[in-house]
Amino acid sequence: MIETFDAMLAEEGRKNSLGRVNEVIDDVLADPSRLEELYMTMFNNDAWVRMRAADAFEKVCRVNPEWVKTYVDRIQSELSSSTQASIQWHIAQIYAQVDLNARQKKLAILWLTDLLHSTDVDWIVASNAMETLAAFTRNGEFPIGEMLALAKMQQNHKSNAVVKRANKLYAELTSLTET
Repeated sequence: MIETFDAMLAEEGRKNSLGRVNEVIDDVLADPSRLEELYMTMFNNDAWVRMRAADAFEKVCRVNPEWVKTYVDRIQSELSSSTQASIQWHIAQIYAQVDLNARQKKLAILWLTDLLHSTDVDWIVASNAMETLAAFTRNGEFPIGEMLALAKMQQNHKSNAVVKRANKLYAELTSLTET
C-alpha cells in the first residue's frame, strides 16, 4: 500500500522540520500522477503539513516547471487567499519559475504587489515577493518605478534581511534607470 503524502508530511517530532519532504519529492518525480495528491496536501488541516507540501510542490517545480504550470490557474483561484506565510512564499517562488501567460502574470503581479504594500508582511514572503517582482521588472513585465517604490517601502521592514534585500534591489534597479 502506498503511503499518502498527508501521512508522510505529518511529522511526529519537531514541528518546524521539513521531515520527509525529500521522500515526497522523489515519489512525485518518479510518479508524476501523484502531483495532484501533493497539490491537495496543501489544503491539509495541519499548517505544518501544508507548509511541507508547499515546499515539496515548489521543489518539484524547480525540476519540472512545466508540470506545475498546469496548476497555476488553480493556485491563483484556490491558494492566493491563503494567509499562511509558507504558502505565500512558495507561491511567489513558483511564479518566478513557471512560464505564465499574460492573464496569469497580471494576477501574479497584483498578488505580489499587494503583499508588498505593507511592511507587516512575513520576512520570507517579502523577500521572495520582491525577488519575483524584480525578475519581472528586469524582463520589462513590471514597471521599474513601481518596483522601486515597493523596494523603498520594504527598506522600513522590521527584518534586517528584508531591508538588506530591498536596499540591494533598489540600488540595482536604480542603476538600470540611469543607463
